[in-house]
Amino acid sequence: MPDLPSPPTAQALPIEDHYDELLASIRARFGKLTKDKPSLFTTRTPSLYQVFLDAVPTELRQVNTCSACRRFVERYGGLVVVDSAGKARPALWDPETTPEPYTSAIRALAKAVAEAPIDGVFLSGEKVWGTPRTGAWEHIAITPSKDLLHKPTLIKTNAQIMAEKRHDHETLLRALEAFPIDIVKQARKLLSTESLYRSEAVLGVAKWLLDLHETRAATKNARARENLTWLAVARAPAGFCHVRSSMIGTLLEDLAAGMPFAEVKSRFAAKMHPLQYQRPQAAPTVGNLARAEKIVEALKSAGALERRFARLDDIETLWIPKHAKPQGQKPGVFDHLKPASKVAVDVDVPPVTMTWEKFARTVLPEAERIEFFVPAANQSYIAMVTAKRADAPPILQWDFEDRRNRVSSYVYANGSPPARWNLKPNVYHPVTAIALQPWMWNPTKVLTHHGAGVIFILEDARDRDYKQGAGFFPSYLRSEYHEIRATMEAYAQSAVVEGKDTAEACGLSLVKGSTWNLDFRVTSKGGMRVVYKLDRWD
Repeated sequence: MPDLPSPPTAQALPIEDHYDELLASIRARFGKLTKDKPSLFTTRTPSLYQVFLDAVPTELRQVNTCSACRRFVERYGGLVVVDSAGKARPALWDPETTPEPYTSAIRALAKAVAEAPIDGVFLSGEKVWGTPRTGAWEHIAITPSKDLLHKPTLIKTNAQIMAEKRHDHETLLRALEAFPIDIVKQARKLLSTESLYRSEAVLGVAKWLLDLHETRAATKNARARENLTWLAVARAPAGFCHVRSSMIGTLLEDLAAGMPFAEVKSRFAAKMHPLQYQRPQAAPTVGNLARAEKIVEALKSAGALERRFARLDDIETLWIPKHAKPQGQKPGVFDHLKPASKVAVDVDVPPVTMTWEKFARTVLPEAERIEFFVPAANQSYIAMVTAKRADAPPILQWDFEDRRNRVSSYVYANGSPPARWNLKPNVYHPVTAIALQPWMWNPTKVLTHHGAGVIFILEDARDRDYKQGAGFFPSYLRSEYHEIRATMEAYAQSAVVEGKDTAEACGLSLVKGSTWNLDFRVTSKGGMRVVYKLDRWD
């Protein structure tokens, strides 16, 4: 209806317009198509409101010449949802449920939108789309569910994010053309067999890219194939669309060039080395430093960059010694008195070799005490650190407002000697806790691209030679910090993590995909003591 103080004519309309029913049908259509929280897309449509006016009955054309409705139709009228077969359906227009005399006009809108190509992902944080009423006049408008609202970040507007999605689409199309499906299949197979160093960091994007390739290959209709590509862009994890500029791109390029496997493996390992992977090799530019200041200020995360060594009550554990004091419990009056201990009975058998998964399933539930035999050679000793301030906002990918986890970890490339960690070699050392890597603590949001790993916390272990750095790695940070990773890397290398002498969460890191062959002595119920040799993850 027009947003005018009074109708354009005082006479009754020559036909019954059923305008209220039209508005209800539009809202019902939108509610039905968006009940499962689908992605919404914009389309490259003609002037939709003119399409509408040209198709309404002549006697209703003047009363429907409305600036508020025109703004709604031009902004939201071209929205579509895409189903699993790649079919795009208009989000608002359904001629089958539209009352006369608007059926022809809505059919024309639906046809124009359905035939238009998708040209972007649609995001909006507005609680009401359109202007429902001006004065006595109602207009086309909808109220989307809360699940459809997209909150802009503190550093990017929804318009900027939508522009990035359009760029992601262009980048992805170039990658699909550059790397045929057979090359991607080869890459995924190599990564799945764990024959490449730290393959888990790249396997996720390889699977995603191959799934998209196979979906497109199975879709014969060109428009549906393009729609499915847009659907992949809308749902893609951060960075997945940037195939050619990531590690999967370098692997695909080497395979496409026909390099021998040995060379492919060597080049991949060199690029995935902890000192290289996702770590800027040059100092930050003046522009990057300035941008970093703005981003950290906008995110109010300056305090989150201050880190300290973690204590046991900062971490989520899989196991602690049976008689250990529960986390958070205050010291008791008689804590200094040791209870009578059971005499451990050693089982006179060679070390029992098993995987971590079997050990966790069959041994941990009955284990009362665990000790690690410290080899003289370098091992992957690890320290966990956390935010110094309890109110620090999230900066890590696995730290969420509804489930806080401020803990990260660091190890030294090529391992480090036991003396550095206050450990004596060639003796058994008590284990005070066992924990998974911090990014694995939330079972509903496990970040598989960081790999799997378990940490055996060792009594009194600490990084004695620590001087500075290692508070976090750029690859651990949330996507908002990606563009300033050079500055974040420089900061992390120079900053000092506090509390190294009171650290309680240091120990041995064992990661999936490598061979371990390390001995652990376990005392279980009844005092039986058995040595287990953990050789690998699974």
